[in-house]
Amino acid sequence: MLIKKPADIPSSEITSKSVYLNRRRFIAGAAVAGAAAATAFAFRELGSPSLVTQANAKIDGLQKSPFSTTETQTPFKDVSNYNNFYEFSTDKYEPAGLAKNFKTRPWAVTIDGLVKKKQELDVDAIIKMAAPEERIYRHRCVEGWSIVVPWVGFSLSELVKRAEPLSKAKFVEFTTLYDPKQMPGQRVPVLKWPYVEGLRMDEAMHPLALLCFGMYGEGLPNQDGAPLRIVIPWKYGFKSAKSIVRIRFTEEQPMNSWQLATPNEYGFYSNVNPKVDHPRWSQAKERRLGEFLKRPTLMFNGYDQVASLYSGMDLKKNF
Repeated sequence: MLIKKPADIPSSEITSKSVYLNRRRFIAGAAVAGAAAATAFAFRELGSPSLVTQANAKIDGLQKSPFSTTETQTPFKDVSNYNNFYEFSTDKYEPAGLAKNFKTRPWAVTIDGLVKKKQELDVDAIIKMAAPEERIYRHRCVEGWSIVVPWVGFSLSELVKRAEPLSKAKFVEFTTLYDPKQMPGQRVPVLKWPYVEGLRMDEAMHPLALLCFGMYGEGLPNQDGAPLRIVIPWKYGFKSAKSIVRIRFTEEQPMNSWQLATPNEYGFYSNVNPKVDHPRWSQAKERRLGEFLKRPTLMFNGYDQVASLYSGMDLKKNF
């Protein structure tokens, strides 16, 4: 029997830790999945919200959002222990431990560029701008895995409108904190730091675009983007910028970090599209964390409400 080595297996095929712990009877390849899970065994005690987030207080007054999916939520322990957060590590199991002491207060967010109201806001002032909503969104990562998470926040459009963008503002750019002392992944030039992402203005104003500061009814865990991130559920996960310190309004399309690093693999739009494969793997199917079998990937991740934003566009060219 041919056993693949870890180096032979793409990240899109790595089974989640929860699957390994709950399903002992794997067929061929189980040894590899087990090895991946064992890498994170030191973090097994981080399964409760009280241990993985500094701001772990319950968020009161949550409103249920009509945008929520009715799909089964991914367990908190999976979402908080399997993270794409390269600022801390390229290993998905390491950010939970490495971000444990990450300081998210005090925290200021600069709003500038083509706006009438350039300002620097305390993150807690931003959080209080609108009533918090719980939105249960499905997400699709470019590597082939997916999750369903109850995020807490409010429409990004609330913040955009208060900044009063000028008519020339066509895009919104988001920049993550640059602090190599706290974020060890930034000591390695995997990407050009700080991390930058961007949206077209109409995308940022769409009601599904979420300014997020919590999940599972509590404050965001550090490894999930505390204290403030965006959540764009119809796009691949890397578009949802984490630990944001700057929101800039521009006339020109921003050059986001992954597009700058590998433009043939990661485009500006990065809409979930099962018909456009990543150069190194298919995007036609996905594996939900905590599940063994794959499922078909849905166009726009199933959020057909955004289809009109791209009317007339070639979504293979504008990937």
